[in-house]
Amino acid sequence: MPEIPDLNIFRKNLAKKLEGKQLAEINVVNPRKLKIPVADLKAALDGKILKSIERKGKELHFHFEGHTLGVHLMLHGALHWFGDNYNKALTIAELHFADGISVGITDMQKAVILTLDPQPKTAPDAMEMPTNYLKDALKKSSKHIKTVLTEGKTVQGIGNAYVDEILYAAGISPYSKADKVPDKKIEDLTKAIHNVLTDAENHILKNFPDTISEKERDFLQVHRPKQKQTLKGEPIHVEEIDGRKTYYADSQQLFE
Repeated sequence: MPEIPDLNIFRKNLAKKLEGKQLAEINVVNPRKLKIPVADLKAALDGKILKSIERKGKELHFHFEGHTLGVHLMLHGALHWFGDNYNKALTIAELHFADGISVGITDMQKAVILTLDPQPKTAPDAMEMPTNYLKDALKKSSKHIKTVLTEGKTVQGIGNAYVDEILYAAGISPYSKADKVPDKKIEDLTKAIHNVLTDAENHILKNFPDTISEKERDFLQVHRPKQKQTLKGEPIHVEEIDGRKTYYADSQQLFE
């Protein structure tokens, strides 16, 4: 699933080519997840100028004149420039701009969500949390810390892979109860969120500066599905926590 580091780079690269251009047509190939009639979406967006593109949590918001198109890529959704070699049979929608540039949105699971004028979320973005926010927020839940950070109700933008990385960097077991994590460790967690996501974005940007689709994650420390050890050589444990496959090491402290 594309998360904050990926989406920040997608946003920048999409914006460089698309901002200020007129959308000639949005073509919805698979409206399975669309909550409004396709005709209403087209009436709102066709012919409009794209003013800006913004990342909100795990979504990209395309701000057109008068309306916003929200795109949530979910687990397997992907963006492609037309001309790239991609499977058009998996297409959910296409954005065709007046100067000939087109973007395809694909998903093998057909789970991509398109939203017209998405409503703002109440939880803060992981990169924009107020000072000491997590110290108060985590005390309100006895769920596993892994679950609290991924479900999107407490913080937006981080998913399964990067939560594993963040908890590993902070030295906190994913099985820890959120309300039992001490304040000092929450400080470590807050720093880890910023550092892990920033470092990941810098790595991807260096290796795939022009990408608008998710790339390799071999640089990750503990969320390594194809490996049995962390980059430091620690054994990786793989278990499910609340339905999410979780990767962690013995060095992560349990609070319960």
